[in-house]
Amino acid sequence: MQTLAVPQGAFALARYPQRANDPLRAWDAADEYLLHHLHAAGLPAPESSVLILNDSCGALAVALAAHRPQSLSDSHLAHRAALANAHYNHLDLGNLRLLTSLDDPTGPFDLVLCKIPKTLALLQDQLHRIRPHCHPHTRFVGAGMVRSIHSSTLELCERSIGPTRTSLASKKARLVFCTYDADLDPGPSPYPTNYVLEGTDYTLINHANLFSRERLDIGTRLFLEQIPSSDAPLHIADLGCGNGVIGLVAAARNPSAELYFADESFMAIASARANFSAAFPSRTATFAITDGLADRPKNSLDLVLCNPPCHQQRAVDDATARRMFRQARTALKKGGTLWIVGNRHLGYHSKLKRLFGHCTTIASNRKFIMLKATKH
Repeated sequence: MQTLAVPQGAFALARYPQRANDPLRAWDAADEYLLHHLHAAGLPAPESSVLILNDSCGALAVALAAHRPQSLSDSHLAHRAALANAHYNHLDLGNLRLLTSLDDPTGPFDLVLCKIPKTLALLQDQLHRIRPHCHPHTRFVGAGMVRSIHSSTLELCERSIGPTRTSLASKKARLVFCTYDADLDPGPSPYPTNYVLEGTDYTLINHANLFSRERLDIGTRLFLEQIPSSDAPLHIADLGCGNGVIGLVAAARNPSAELYFADESFMAIASARANFSAAFPSRTATFAITDGLADRPKNSLDLVLCNPPCHQQRAVDDATARRMFRQARTALKKGGTLWIVGNRHLGYHSKLKRLFGHCTTIASNRKFIMLKATKH
């Protein structure tokens, strides 16, 4: 745990889940820049209504807790981090209202603070959602690292909210200021999108924050070619399910199986639930917005299918994948198997071998490799 020192106070903050000697902080220079700017500008004003978007570990919500902000995120882990950090700093949890990316916030808002997300589609979806809750005097301030703010980001803000300008850079961070234009008509939101899964009649719904929203990505394509089939009543998990396409194909090839879809993204689970219900209207499955398989009973799964992310929030880090592998080993029955796909350079083979004692290559191409490990 490290201390964020800003004009609003000094706050002990940690990422979630915590891990020993974590080199990553629970905030970045953009959080610091934004909080210093707010203090200098006398914001938020007393009694003003505040909305925070994409607060990855709760740094903004904790620092501004006295203003009872609403904090909207697509990340379950971000919500857990915000609650944990509020607890560490002895704050009244009732001062934090946490909203999912699919919730309708309660406006109108006097101040909107937005950490610019990595996915431009998510920003577009969020701007469409919050615009009806703004008024002519709403202050909109975005914050992000310079590498994340492009001309396309500013153009999107212009089209969605109104005239947009940026600050000077500070510690490789930048602020974005938007002026609400009541006469602007950004048109309908293009999200969710959909596409037909090749070789099937499944139409896949994809909310804005999903990876590869328009088509099947190369790694998943390799995975789908290898998913095993059985008539046995297996318990199968699609871990980090995204839109649920891996679990969907597993369900088709394993008609007697019970499927468990897990992801920390609210949009992912909403997409997976809709896609499974459309493909198998007479079957049931479990959908969990959670930290991987942390809530799954030990020795309860026969098969875990996983296309792990190589980052947590914006930070490139294999800790998320390694945690998923450990969770899978705990949740698998003896003789159960974990199947994963990943970029060759990530070295998942050695990680699985250390954890399971062995690892088998199922398939590979120039960029991706698919691996299997069995719990003995």
